[in-house]
Amino acid sequence: MHVERVAMIHAMTLSSTVVCLSLLLGFGSVHAEPLSELAVVPSVEIDRYLGTWYEIARYPNRFQKECVAVTAEYSLRDDGKIRVVNACRKETLDGKIKKIEGKAWVADKATNAKLRVQFFWPFWGAYWIIDLGQEYEYAVVGHPKRKYLWILNRTPDMSPELYQTIVERLVKQGYDPARLEKTLQPAS
Repeated sequence: MHVERVAMIHAMTLSSTVVCLSLLLGFGSVHAEPLSELAVVPSVEIDRYLGTWYEIARYPNRFQKECVAVTAEYSLRDDGKIRVVNACRKETLDGKIKKIEGKAWVADKATNAKLRVQFFWPFWGAYWIIDLGQEYEYAVVGHPKRKYLWILNRTPDMSPELYQTIVERLVKQGYDPARLEKTLQPAS
């Protein structure tokens, strides 16, 4: 009886080892389809995009930890690049103001929808405009690997209907709406 139990334990161990190795080597595992390239809007008029934007929601990220009342202000620099000033309040609407200034430039002149943003030389990040209101009343900014996401508006609030429509389009772009966090903004 003891020999049978030992044999059964060895068989289970061998079976578990084969299953683990198969998964590690990719046999019998399920692979998710690779995401298609993130689609950007067909065209952006930079002059119309300039101005102040209020963050409505975002994917969480380390550089905006504890940020509420987030705004981004874009203006044209003398060298043709875009001045970027991101601001937020720490933890509450009355919290300490945090600001950072950087620059952006167009990386795709065919659409003007792919920009690069730099806050610390020599590092820059991809800033792709993937959704934009006809009147430039809202914008959605993504990252080609879908690591980052921001929903922006010209006012501190957005109608629930518009927000839901944007979220539905984001799902089609391969974004997970469950990761979105709404940003606390002052009432407008």
